[in-house]
Parts: sequence; C-alpha cells; structure tokens
Amino acid sequence: MDSISKQKRSLKRVTVLSNCEISPGTFVLSFKGDFVFIPGQVLAITTTSVIAPRMYSIASGTRDENIQILYTLKPGGELTPNLSELKAGDEILVTDPSGNFYGIAGPSVWIAAGTGIAPFVSMWRSGLTKDKMLIHGGRYLHSFYFENEFKTRLGENYIRCCSRETDKGIYHGRLTDWLNQHPQLWPGKKYYLCGSAEMVVETRDLLIEKGISYQNIVAEIYF
Repeated sequence: MDSISKQKRSLKRVTVLSNCEISPGTFVLSFKGDFVFIPGQVLAITTTSVIAPRMYSIASGTRDENIQILYTLKPGGELTPNLSELKAGDEILVTDPSGNFYGIAGPSVWIAAGTGIAPFVSMWRSGLTKDKMLIHGGRYLHSFYFENEFKTRLGENYIRCCSRETDKGIYHGRLTDWLNQHPQLWPGKKYYLCGSAEMVVETRDLLIEKGISYQNIVAEIYF
C-alpha cells in the first residue's frame, strides 16, 4: 500500500478553531485534536477525501491545548486554496503525528527557510530553549514568522537573513551567505535544517565543507 493510501485510511475529522493570515499568503491553522506528538513531528491534512493529504509540521508545543499548522497559500494548488477558505467550525481531515525530526536538549543550531520554521516553533514552545541558535532565512521582512517568540530570549543567537529587503538588525542576504561569512562554526553542536530540498542540500554541503560532521546534521525537507 502506498503512503497516500495509508494516510487516507487513517484520516480523522477535527474541527477548525481559527485560520489566521499572519503575513501575505501565510496562515496559521488551529484545530482541536487529542494528539500525542514529539516536537518536530508532522501530520497530514486535507479538506476532503478526494484531495490527497499533505504533510505539515506541527507548530504547537506539547503542552498546548490545540494544534497549530503553518502553511503558505499556493495559487492554483490543489489543497492550500481550500485551506485558506476555512473558518471556525469547519471540519478537516488529519492523520496522527509521525516523523523523526526530533530536537534535543543540548546545544543546537536551528536553520530554517520560510515556513520551515514550524518544527522549531514546536520545539521552542515545548521547552527546548536552552543553548539554541536560530538562523532563519526569508525573502521579505514579513517572512520571519513567530519572530517575537524568539527575539527577546535568543538575542544575538537569533539571526534573520532577508534576501530582498533591508532593515536594522537584519542580515541582508541568504542564510547560506551568512554561514559563508563565518569561517569558524561550532563542530560540537547539532545542526537541524528545515526548508526546501535546494536549501537543505546547499546548506548541508556548506556545513560539511566547514568541518561539521555529517552525523551532526539532521534535515527535514519541505516540498
């Protein structure tokens, strides 16, 4: 049985609580659900059994009452235009959480592009806050989702890299540019990467070139 068939067989109905556009074309979907998960895991969502479910990282903490999902509207897409129209009280179909992109309590460098921040939000909200550095890449200043949760406590260990706009305290360029400008990284730390396949591969190769062991790099690809 293929993965889509398995997902369809395990779908359950949940009720939407809210569906808020937090920046142009980017939404946080909240729904009721009695789920047990490990920070960093994903679940699959769809609006109807006719549309294939798609995987999204949970952006909630393990102690939060409800589940939150961060997603971007893709005009012409099969699922996200329907997701963007959801309102409180609507029902959607979801699977149980799965996946093995787990955070650790020790020193870590989190590297995210765009909505790839979601699993790190879950880790952060679940209490994995000590000895963390976050490098977040985005095209625009409004691309740094949940930034207010990180700015105060992480301070200089919260790096925002914006490729198309500039502002005080923001590195102008891609996150790989920032990494390239720092010849001395931290070989003893774990590196967690979440973003597009292109971003993950480019960043992983860059880290290895700079002396980071392949075993210390954990990746999650967003499609």
